Amino acid sequence: MTIESLDVNRAVSLLGVDDDEESWTQFDDYHRAALRRLETSGADFALIASNTPHHRFASIVRGIEIPVLSTLDVVAKESARIGASEVLILGTAVTMRSAKFREGFAKYGVEASGPRDEAATAMTAGLIAELQLGKLEGTAARLAKIVRISFKEPFRTRRVVCLACTELPLAFQEQKTRATFEHDGILYLNSTALHIDAAFDFAVDHSMKATE
Repeated sequence: MTIESLDVNRAVSLLGVDDDEESWTQFDDYHRAALRRLETSGADFALIASNTPHHRFASIVRGIEIPVLSTLDVVAKESARIGASEVLILGTAVTMRSAKFREGFAKYGVEASGPRDEAATAMTAGLIAELQLGKLEGTAARLAKIVRISFKEPFRTRRVVCLACTELPLAFQEQKTRATFEHDGILYLNSTALHIDAAFDFAVDHSMKATE
């Protein structure tokens, strides 16, 4: 296993503007270079262990010859598998407003979007910042409040939340390693855990094929 550790602060500083494709060049190149190093090291496949770059997934993986597992595709498939037709996306500002994320879910017949309430969006960003600093006390209650605000507009189906950020599952210490779990009647999808499961399954399948 080879890990390329990127600087989150640098990645954030390179974020582009959605209506300006050229503005994303450095962000895309920064992540693609890491994938290229993994490819050169002899890795059979790779994954980007962060949700926000998946907003630019197609561009980042362009020219990479090894498979790169998309967390968006994994979570969207799981949403469809469990019968969810609507999903609330919580994550960084880029992720919550991402048309690419909505399109990724739509491919599997799932309607997904970030909070429509600006207060919920701001609260999510603040919660992520505190979780990054290891401040865990009271975070489960704060996340539950964000979800309640976001679900003020009635969903037509079961309430499902995608924790599309590596930090957000930390708010639920007892469930943080579970791919899916329920809390106060809400079903949560842990994008990080689902991505890990998909990587393990891919590795096992690849290994079995190699020995046939």
